[in-house]
Amino acid sequence: MPRSVPTSRSLRFRHALAASPALWWALLYFFCLLCGYYVLRPVRDAMGASADPSAVFPQWLLVAGERAGFALGDYTLQLLFTGTFVAMLLLQPVYGALVARFPRRVFLPVVYLGFIACLGGFWWAFHAGVPGRGGAFFIFIAVFNLFAVTVFWSFMADVFDNAHAKQVYGYIGAGGTIGALSGPAITRLLVEQVGVANLLLVSMGLLSVCLLCIVQLRPWAMARERAHREASGERAMGGSVWAGLRLVAQDPLLRALALLMFFGVGVGTLLYNEQAAIVRRFYPTAEAATRYYSTLDWAVNGLTIVIQLLLTRWLLRRYGVAPLLLLPALAILAGFALLSASPLPLLVAVVQVTTRASEFSLAKPARETLYTRMDREARYKAKSVIDTAVYRTGDFSFVWLHKFLAGFGSSVVFATGVVVAAGMAFGAWRVVREQRGLPENSPGDVAAAQPSRA
Repeated sequence: MPRSVPTSRSLRFRHALAASPALWWALLYFFCLLCGYYVLRPVRDAMGASADPSAVFPQWLLVAGERAGFALGDYTLQLLFTGTFVAMLLLQPVYGALVARFPRRVFLPVVYLGFIACLGGFWWAFHAGVPGRGGAFFIFIAVFNLFAVTVFWSFMADVFDNAHAKQVYGYIGAGGTIGALSGPAITRLLVEQVGVANLLLVSMGLLSVCLLCIVQLRPWAMARERAHREASGERAMGGSVWAGLRLVAQDPLLRALALLMFFGVGVGTLLYNEQAAIVRRFYPTAEAATRYYSTLDWAVNGLTIVIQLLLTRWLLRRYGVAPLLLLPALAILAGFALLSASPLPLLVAVVQVTTRASEFSLAKPARETLYTRMDREARYKAKSVIDTAVYRTGDFSFVWLHKFLAGFGSSVVFATGVVVAAGMAFGAWRVVREQRGLPENSPGDVAAAQPSRA
């Protein structure tokens, strides 16, 4: 009967909630985190696409650029991505020190409290009209997104083991997607009534709920660690603040994940920059650009939740991570091949939606389940390096590559994107091959009584 499938899915979801109270808090956590981020993302994107450099850069920097003989407005995204790359490199050892020297109950709240405090500072800066606030806000939101989300998934790998993750990660991802759908809706509804600055207060409130969820989920993380005889996250992990880099360099699977991340970011950056050029032409005001980006986010997240509810959990439990990693890579490769032949604005938007939706609904849940089968150093230290430093290195590299290629036209940009997408597909294949050597669950940390590896 037509209604049997939805009813069956609904019953499975209710059973999962009843079997795991932690799932309730994980859903609320990810919902609030992504809702808070997506309230602000359209604002960030509108600033990055702004044709008015004085809205992005402080006056002294504009004057310095003029004296050096070039206009900063011609390099807006390149400079913003470079600033983000530098900020990420500076913050990575700070995060590494937090993870190494403080227990989970300390460093997780500290990360989110730091972001809440920064949003309060930006709220003041927007109200006061501080010059250069646009560029600083763009960089902050990019840093916030990567660190806040990677901390979330690292914590989920503490709370759920591999078998449980295959059952609930699809639901958790869907909860986040609902938040990601709600965020742009809030922005579209409120931006013209309350202004950009007051949207930051909404995001601060949502991040405060995330702190509550962290506290509530701690007992389940501790219980999982006892059950699998792992070192407790309630004690400092120890080791070097640079341990994550060493782990990525030494471990073949982590290297493959870094390769996949680098080229995956590359295709997204090339596409994002071409899209920004379209926005500058057709949506010249900040309000119009913000509405456009929020509409695009709606489309991305709408497609994401459909895939999450219908395919992700089934594919993950039946076939493992292989199809979830390989299918998005092949779809993106096909999309860039089409764009290289016909770089139409509508097709750019369609490929953008497909690229981001497949990443959120398939590739990311697959990568995150792999960390449930690794030890805590890999989950917190190596994962952070891949999700932040490697990610922003890709951004930095490809945003300047795009600037060089843009002079030859969109077709050349997308033809280069085909090569980058092929690199992404190769990285996905390497991850699929290397992950076969992982245990089904994270190894019991027999090193709990031994010195840290790094």
